[in-house]
Amino acid sequence: MSLSFDVVVVGGGHAGAEAAHAAGRLGAATGLVTMSVEAIGRMSCNPAVGGLGKGQMVREIDALGGLMGRVIDATGIQFRMLNRSKGPAVQAPRAQADRQLYAAEVRRQLEVTPNVKIIEGTVEEILTTGDPPRVVGVVLADGRRLSADAVVVTTGTFLRGLMHCGTNQTAGGRIGEAAAPGVSACLTRLGFELGRLKTGTPPRVHRHTVDYDRLEPQPGDDPPSPFSFMTRSIDRPQIHCWITYTNSAVHQLIRDNLHV
Repeated sequence: MSLSFDVVVVGGGHAGAEAAHAAGRLGAATGLVTMSVEAIGRMSCNPAVGGLGKGQMVREIDALGGLMGRVIDATGIQFRMLNRSKGPAVQAPRAQADRQLYAAEVRRQLEVTPNVKIIEGTVEEILTTGDPPRVVGVVLADGRRLSADAVVVTTGTFLRGLMHCGTNQTAGGRIGEAAAPGVSACLTRLGFELGRLKTGTPPRVHRHTVDYDRLEPQPGDDPPSPFSFMTRSIDRPQIHCWITYTNSAVHQLIRDNLHV
């Protein structure tokens, strides 16, 4: 089976969603390839948008017609302007997101974007022709071929992905999802030099196991300030964040396990 596109985007995370949305809005026939449709827009590390440096970038994406600002405005559960007591040059918006709602809204936005087709599958090879090589499409693990004039690689942590949990190592892009070794090998054959970056994922704590009486509440801004210039108001109910601190017992536990 073969499909033809102007642009193929590999990966449906933050970058892939923005790339597919932008290409579709420009009138390009766009194929967005994702291992799982349910994983589009999934916030795998920190369920927040914005912060110092990043908040300004989200506003720039919004000014260019992108998705992230509007999506977080629709799904955010706490909004705060950081460094409000300081000058405007160092102030930055940040919002905590409902992870499930955020991913669902990204998917919904892409499904109604003109010219964008979502394709579930794993890219095994990037097709090229000529010398110097020119991209002409991709091949999926099930044999489907997608021809394209341009391929945008937004694979996040999935290229030769390796997960560390204590002393255990597992191949994968994130918990419960496989890596994409085919794309890594293909890029190497094309002459790209691959490096390795590290990202850390905070532990998840079940809210019903937390003694909130011992924590310090941190409310959001009232009223919350939207990320997008097109959002008139934040209508979703807002919640507190909660602050806790380490102590000498935690410090000793860390010192005892620095070798891990």
